[in-house]
Amino acid sequence: MPRLPLLAALLSLLAGCATTPPSPAPAPAPQPQAASEPAGMAASQPAAEVASEPQATTASEPVEVAVPTPPPSSAPRRLSEAEGRALLERLLPPKMPDRAGWTDDILDAFTALKIPYSAEYFCASAAVIEQESSWQGDPGVPGLPAIVWKAIDERASRYHVPLTVVKAALLKPSPTGASYKQRIDTLSTERQMNDLFEDMAREASNLGLPLNMRNPIRTGGPMQVSVEFAENHVRAWPYPYAKRGSVRQQVFTRRGGTYFGIANLLHYPAPYSEMIYRFADYNAGRYASRNVAFQQAVERLTGKQLSLDGDLLRYQNGRPVGTSDSQAALYTLGERLKLSREAMLRDLQQEKMSGFGNSETYKRVFALADAAAGKPLPRAALPQIRLKSPKITRKLTTEWFAERVNGRYQTCLARRP
Repeated sequence: MPRLPLLAALLSLLAGCATTPPSPAPAPAPQPQAASEPAGMAASQPAAEVASEPQATTASEPVEVAVPTPPPSSAPRRLSEAEGRALLERLLPPKMPDRAGWTDDILDAFTALKIPYSAEYFCASAAVIEQESSWQGDPGVPGLPAIVWKAIDERASRYHVPLTVVKAALLKPSPTGASYKQRIDTLSTERQMNDLFEDMAREASNLGLPLNMRNPIRTGGPMQVSVEFAENHVRAWPYPYAKRGSVRQQVFTRRGGTYFGIANLLHYPAPYSEMIYRFADYNAGRYASRNVAFQQAVERLTGKQLSLDGDLLRYQNGRPVGTSDSQAALYTLGERLKLSREAMLRDLQQEKMSGFGNSETYKRVFALADAAAGKPLPRAALPQIRLKSPKITRKLTTEWFAERVNGRYQTCLARRP
């Protein structure tokens, strides 16, 4: 087989390999545990999420930014930066790598995002960092070369290309001077893997590859934050640090990954009284916990069993398509809600934003459901999403993730003055 067509084929194989679970993680993501816990979810095994298919099944989430209000239990006045630093230093684990550096990065992110300094918000951020990376700025991935080669081999076999032929083709020097094969063989961290794919994407035209080839790695850094989220966030809120390279590259630094992770966790108006629902949203997508409670209310009113995943619409390539089970069930309530399908669809299209909670569809569904139950129903519930990855050998869910992070959160709060 000619060299250039082979390289084109195998680089497209690389673009399709998957090594970790969906996100958050987060990869998403999204927690030291048993070796069977998935990369990106076990604190001992973080890893960047890699897209296994070119199209998304969930929404391409818009970024809504808002400074959260101080928690009810926080000090009666806003703390100064010096007071915030003293509080954060008290809350962080006594034994952790580069404690001073982490303190600076977390405090700088809070200051830039204008998030109130509080034990609750500091501990929420620390709990996610500890769960996702165990305080590693550039998380390592055990056995990463074997994972990548296995994925390449599986994809190459579909084209009847032996792995030995693929490895020979990857002996071509890369921009670092090392061959692509050498770089795969020595991969140990997320950032190295991201840099490898970035170089492959940049060299696509020289290798006879499609010009629109994209880096398939979607999450990274110490909080396993989505690259897409980071790119959208900088359009809504100015990035506070000197930027060397792309936003994607910032995600894979400790400082940038911490900043964007904290933004994803806290920098939006979540309607929750308990932090565990923010943790679930971090893994399943913003407002997933609110939307699951809405799905439960629709279930109660219709008797139809729904997928309690927080997605009220069905998506392809980040856009709504077809009719979801939640949507179909809701439409059967049209007469009781006194709403047209068009009106309900307009409201459902806000499902990834705070505005859905103020929509007529949301308010009328809960008014009916509360009346039927004879009491106010919960306005938040944990999504029931199964986390899937080649590394997962037991049932793990978004609920598991949220509870694991919440346990770390409570441990952190116990250290507050």
